[in-house]
Amino acid sequence: MKQFVTALVVAGAMCVPASAASLSSNAQTVIPSAVQQIISVDYRDLRDSPTAVALRDRVMPDNVKQFESALKGAGIDPNKDVEQLTFVSYRAQKGILRSIGIAQGPLKQRDFLAKMKVKKIKPEKYLLSDIYPMGSGMQMVFLDPTTILFGENAAIKGAIDVRENGAESVQTNNTIDDLITSVQNASIWSVLDQLGTQNMMRSALGQAGSLTDYETIKKRLLASDYTMNFANGVAFDLNIKTSDNVTAATISGLMKAGVLYRKMSGTPSEKMALEGTSVESSNDLVQMHFKSNDQQFQALLKSDLFAAVSK
Repeated sequence: MKQFVTALVVAGAMCVPASAASLSSNAQTVIPSAVQQIISVDYRDLRDSPTAVALRDRVMPDNVKQFESALKGAGIDPNKDVEQLTFVSYRAQKGILRSIGIAQGPLKQRDFLAKMKVKKIKPEKYLLSDIYPMGSGMQMVFLDPTTILFGENAAIKGAIDVRENGAESVQTNNTIDDLITSVQNASIWSVLDQLGTQNMMRSALGQAGSLTDYETIKKRLLASDYTMNFANGVAFDLNIKTSDNVTAATISGLMKAGVLYRKMSGTPSEKMALEGTSVESSNDLVQMHFKSNDQQFQALLKSDLFAAVSK
């Protein structure tokens, strides 16, 4: 409970200005219906915000680093060539969790294909797509000159099946599709299904997530979304969809208790940052808003609290 608010930012943002880009139509055609979580990062906003870069460097998980390394192995510099990077976790057959990345930007398709030809590297043909190796055990497909799909072979093929083999698309998942529409213009945004939401809240609540009350109500957490923006300081907004107003009020109470505890026991920099935090419930929805200026958030990044929850 004592780690609550920062844990929400970390667990949500990395479970990871210019006008933020939405998912292109080609990108959406390879996202399966059985999504657990989508995280999308506008790299242009990150380049324009030292605070956003500091956040990414402190809490970027290993799989995101792996994706970036794979892009570099394909001759694509995430810091220069990528405008938007999206990570998708989805459930394949038998509930196996798979992950794919989708990069959008001026990705130098002609240069890449010429490089493959010089090296005499031939793609694997799968349905209508050409799958190329890209290093770090990952492979990639150009969906169009400005969009690539990448990940492990089985994960990529599962995504291609959506585009070319009739597998269900995320656009048939009304809950997730509606959430995407509502948040996709933020610098960093994410949507989570029921299981993804439960996992995020368990991580965020810490000790409170092990309580019997939480074990009882977690099944009534249905979906969630969050956004982070860096235009004027740092703004984090989380919405949790529950089954009823009683569940929403209970979750809201747990979250408020965590905020209050940290306001009482945190360091001066943590207390100052948390003054911009509010938690409310309305009908079946829980809403959390966190706002701080760049200086306050940079101090929070250096705190013992942040170090503890970002391990």
